Amino acid sequence: MHTIENKTFDQERALYGSKQLTVKNCAFDGPADGESAFKECSDITVRDCFFNLRYPFWHNHGLVIEHCDMTQMCRAALWYSDNIEIRDTAMHGIKALRECRDIRIKDCDIVSEEFGWSAKNISMKDCTAESEYFLMRAEDITAERLSFKGKYSFQYIKNAVFENCNFDTKDAFWHAENVTVKNSVVKGEYLGWYSDGLTLINCQIIGTQPLCYCKNLKLINCEMIDADLCFEKSRVDATVTTSVISIKNPLAGNITVASVGEIIMDDENAKGKVTVQRKPCSNCA
Repeated sequence: MHTIENKTFDQERALYGSKQLTVKNCAFDGPADGESAFKECSDITVRDCFFNLRYPFWHNHGLVIEHCDMTQMCRAALWYSDNIEIRDTAMHGIKALRECRDIRIKDCDIVSEEFGWSAKNISMKDCTAESEYFLMRAEDITAERLSFKGKYSFQYIKNAVFENCNFDTKDAFWHAENVTVKNSVVKGEYLGWYSDGLTLINCQIIGTQPLCYCKNLKLINCEMIDADLCFEKSRVDATVTTSVISIKNPLAGNITVASVGEIIMDDENAKGKVTVQRKPCSNCA
């Protein structure tokens, strides 16, 4: 394997088509403003490098990125690539990951709108992320200790498990299919609408109008805070250990709740059963 160290590259397609290459302490920056430094490469390792130019890793097969800095100017950094490991790296350019597969991300800081669209087989551990439309249409996802902030996250995803995560988000998990969230905090408005097969276990759910128009929805031993108009038109089985402000027209299933301020059943098609463990509360905010 060839090694390149302590160089600066700013020309177009600087290392195009390289194979079995290690790049250390290099910068991809400069007045030539060239794009696509590693396009069509395979078996590439980059360590301690600085990326300030666009589209560096397109159509790569076998890629390791360690201790690197991708700036805001490094937009659309990884597209159409596979077999990727990214560790201890700042990914701060828009659309940093798209249409990639077999991806492992650990100890990274992600600030990237539209991150991870249509990614497949992606694992994330001990990462922080800020984004909008995060992981939209991604499939086969596992995430542990992911701290996320941003709107419209996890929409249209399929086959995912999230554990010990913290999400501060809005319109999360819309149209999601076969998703499990365990031991996590999910804060935001309009959680999980139109999802199918969303399961939340030992979670804290915070925010207005959660979990409406869902199919095959399950809540196991969850807390709900500031939750009103919950479960509208959903098919749901839920055990909620806290009080909720209101439940509205669950379509089918069984909901057990500690207490509830109001149960609204004004739709003749709403057949869900609500079991209250103690008397309705006067103030469940």
